[in-house]
Amino acid sequence: MSKIHFIGIGGIGVSALARYFLENGHKISGSDLVSSEITDDLRKKGAKIFTGKHKVKNLSKNIDLVIYSPAVQKNNPELKKAFRLQTSNFKLRVLSYPEALGELTKKYFTIAVCGSHGKSTVTAMIGILLTKAGFDPTVIVGTKVKEFGDSNFRMGGQKSKVKSQKSILVIEADEHFASFLNYWPKIIVLTALEADHLDYYKNFKNYLLAFKKFIAHLPDDGILTANKDDKNTKKLLKICHNNFRTIGQKLLFFSMKQKEAKKIRKILKVPGEFNISNALAALAVARALKIPDKISLKALSEFKGTWRRFETKQLTINNKQLTIISDYAHHPTQVRETLKAAREKFPKKKIWCVFQPHQYQRTYYLFNDFVKVLSEAPVDKLILTDIYEVAGREEKEIKQKISSVKLIKAIKKPWAIYLPKEKVIKHLRKNLKGGEVVIVMGAGDIYKIISNF
Repeated sequence: MSKIHFIGIGGIGVSALARYFLENGHKISGSDLVSSEITDDLRKKGAKIFTGKHKVKNLSKNIDLVIYSPAVQKNNPELKKAFRLQTSNFKLRVLSYPEALGELTKKYFTIAVCGSHGKSTVTAMIGILLTKAGFDPTVIVGTKVKEFGDSNFRMGGQKSKVKSQKSILVIEADEHFASFLNYWPKIIVLTALEADHLDYYKNFKNYLLAFKKFIAHLPDDGILTANKDDKNTKKLLKICHNNFRTIGQKLLFFSMKQKEAKKIRKILKVPGEFNISNALAALAVARALKIPDKISLKALSEFKGTWRRFETKQLTINNKQLTIISDYAHHPTQVRETLKAAREKFPKKKIWCVFQPHQYQRTYYLFNDFVKVLSEAPVDKLILTDIYEVAGREEKEIKQKISSVKLIKAIKKPWAIYLPKEKVIKHLRKNLKGGEVVIVMGAGDIYKIISNF
């Protein structure tokens, strides 16, 4: 039994890896700046959790492995101590979360879902499909899945129906900081490509080149499942043409034009055309693994959705009935598609959207896209609150150039207003008449206002 310490254990990806090692009998400790439902659950499962300012004393001297979030800065006291200890203890290993997960991908038959949008949902769908088909996969995903007991992790067994006889691991492969270049999958799912994380990549060409490098990680008998409808994916595949030169490699496509799209549209409970595409991606993987369509379509018809992906609930506030939707959308395209799905689902209702832009860097680089999407949003009221600051990923110069107030001024719509986050609930309580749909949107902490309704 190893002793493993996680720095930034409350992160949605890091916490899933912590659960993996807990399930495998290791002694786990971890630190994070604040308590959350994630850290509370890890504590209940036996992990020793430190919250608040990171301290060197949180790290015991007899630790075997330290895993840290990519968001952790190099001057973090716990990380600095870990590297100091490593100089005198050759058995101690210090790995980033992508490096640690990358080591797991080599031990399993790994299915990695990448792309600018839909990663979490497709990863969850594939995990559920394989579970229903008896493959018993281990799943690490960047959201909580109802079918996994509202967890971002599912522990699989040792039996596999894959020819390699290895157990299956399904992961969400994040491209930020080029994290996915640490992973070595047998199957890659590519959902769609669009400029993002330009604080790291600087331009779209570099972004595409990172995906090219990741696809090159496929073995000679590997499979790439790609979105035939996405123009940027087609562009990437032209660049990657020489990668698919070995006899065993396969390139499989999924498309909204295939006949199964119509059938999935009828059975899928989660709304939005993008979710039909997500389901088709999962179906393509299932077919690659010889899972009968009958099993796959039944599993997809029962899919309950994931945490903060168009998560819908009914609330009564001051005797007013409201439909509340919590959604993680934070890229202009995601925002547009989510609001479009809401309008399609609730064509006759008034729709309010409370949007918290995520990261100054993203808001700055994609400012014009945000202005276009938000000014054309099919909503009756847009409330923009302050930009969520991502610790360790913001540049002071850019923070001074951008704000939600500037975004609202550029939108120039009478139904779009700016409010500080602490004033949002009061405004909603005062102005909602009852019967409205309220979408609480963003990848930061805006979802927490729902508990204050």
